[in-house]
Amino acid sequence: MPEPHVHAVVTTEPIDRAAVEAFVLRRRDGALVTFEGVIRDHDHGEAVTALDYSAHPDAERFLRETCEEVARETGLAVAAAHRVGELGIGDVALVASVAAPHRAEAFAACALLVDRIKERTPIWKRQHLDGGTTEWVNL
Repeated sequence: MPEPHVHAVVTTEPIDRAAVEAFVLRRRDGALVTFEGVIRDHDHGEAVTALDYSAHPDAERFLRETCEEVARETGLAVAAAHRVGELGIGDVALVASVAAPHRAEAFAACALLVDRIKERTPIWKRQHLDGGTTEWVNL
């Protein structure tokens, strides 16, 4: 079985969506599906002012393994980049991209990729709420 065509990175820098998409897109593909996780200004009825993302030292390895697993299962190229550090409202925390010959398989593979990243990659977020309190999410 050939090595899966994957790109996975955990970074403190803003994510270059175009580079993530360019990695997966090939001439045979007619569909490109990209998910962006964007920091919103609220959660469960409370105002959010910022987020801090912290990562396990092996988070990038977990992200790569997840990408490889999805690539093997689908036969498609997949890429994901997750940002860590202090992020503000409107910043992009996650970009996940999949390209395929047809849209249905690209949508399904991208949804699978994002769900597995959230389940398996040891990256945690702390929300800063209006009023100065903070809370950890999904620990």
